[in-house]
Amino acid sequence: MRSPTDEELMERFCDGDQAAFEALFARHAGRVQGFLARMVRDGPLAEDLLQTTFLSVIRARGRYELGTRVAPWLLTIAANAARDALRRRQHVEAYSRERDPSPSSVQPGVGDPGMRRRLEDALQQLHPDQREAVLLSKVEGWSFEEIASMRGISTVAARVRAHRGYEKLRELLDGLEEA
Repeated sequence: MRSPTDEELMERFCDGDQAAFEALFARHAGRVQGFLARMVRDGPLAEDLLQTTFLSVIRARGRYELGTRVAPWLLTIAANAARDALRRRQHVEAYSRERDPSPSSVQPGVGDPGMRRRLEDALQQLHPDQREAVLLSKVEGWSFEEIASMRGISTVAARVRAHRGYEKLRELLDGLEEA
């Protein structure tokens, strides 16, 4: 007996089957949370955004188009939630700097151990569209066609975003190594 596809589970959920939603959550929560954590680089915020993502799925189930691939749809919702959170964070940080221009936080030193830490720092310096393209292609293993479909852009645009992200990462990581 085969297990139901994501699309079958979503169809059942749209028809009111709560167990189907729970199965979708169990199947995708880890991957979505990992994606969100890499996007916002804040574990507690990623957990909140995971909940926001799946609450959005519940709210949007009436608008879900049967046959739509569920995984890209979920990641689109998650990516939108992450971008919104990053925008809010930028606004809060800008407001805080206006109110208290003195440097209150210590930036991590260049000598922080571990390439993973350096890579995470460099990823956070990318434009969110580039970071998303890099993470989806290199970490999640999505094709540029899938990324393009998910974001509503052309395949060329998805490739350009990822390529610019890769170039910026090379530049940032070379700069860190030289320092």
